Amino acid sequence: MNIRILKQFLALADALHFGRASDECHISISALSRNIRHLEDELGVALFNRDNRTVVLTQEGQKFLKYARDTSRQWNLIRHELTDNTDQLSGEISLYGSVTASYSFLYELLRRFRIAYPGIEIKLRTGDPEHAIAHILDGKEDITIAARPTNLPRGVVFKPIAISPLLFIAPLEQQVPNVPNRVPLAPQEWATIPMILSESGVSRTRVDEWFRLHSITPKIYAQVTGNEAIVSMVSLGFGIGVVPKIVLDNSPLKDRVQVLDVKPELEPYDIGLFALKKGLKNPMVEAFWSLMEEEG
Repeated sequence: MNIRILKQFLALADALHFGRASDECHISISALSRNIRHLEDELGVALFNRDNRTVVLTQEGQKFLKYARDTSRQWNLIRHELTDNTDQLSGEISLYGSVTASYSFLYELLRRFRIAYPGIEIKLRTGDPEHAIAHILDGKEDITIAARPTNLPRGVVFKPIAISPLLFIAPLEQQVPNVPNRVPLAPQEWATIPMILSESGVSRTRVDEWFRLHSITPKIYAQVTGNEAIVSMVSLGFGIGVVPKIVLDNSPLKDRVQVLDVKPELEPYDIGLFALKKGLKNPMVEAFWSLMEEEG
């Protein structure tokens, strides 16, 4: 099976869009479609259901996706094992993190990595950090950056980068009566305030624990994806939110909100890199991991 076509399949499986996948693979949409059809003919099954609007993996496509990711990873490993010039690593690794993490932590790391390993191409994708570990477990990315959960899944390793407090934030000025710009004093007062929280993940777990500790049933106004959106909604006066300090520090809206001095404080974020332990056998992934050790 042609490894190039296998990687084109992976690009389409991730993007679920022929235009974006063809751009990533640097081929035309018609060539990508033709190659996927050829792959399906070889396998004897349809890997995608597609029409003029949507592209969706079939059940067989989902099964083949795991094989394709494992095969692509093994191809990269054997290619590096067979090379004679081990001092000049070349190839591609994929990283995933939020937009904030990209310019807060990764910029300097990527700059140093590019100098040390000019032959390695880095594919950086941004998105909700709450999906970071899932992307590692699914084999979508080699390395991701996010907050460490209480329990790490088996086979996943973590390397800390920084600590970031979790903050309660409110509008700078009170814009509606039930969204105060001061610290509520009583549990019953907290229960009447609209809260803007993450849908899931570490920050949601921490704030849920805080409310349970105080026997408060919060009034949730919105559950959103991405901490940047929380800052935006709070700045507009929709409610009180909880975000990592690093997100607030890098937000263009930071001057429109204020930090509430809430006690006890929420447990802070432990931010770092995630990878599969077996993924560190890849010389390129191990090179990036080692760069972090030098940084520390």
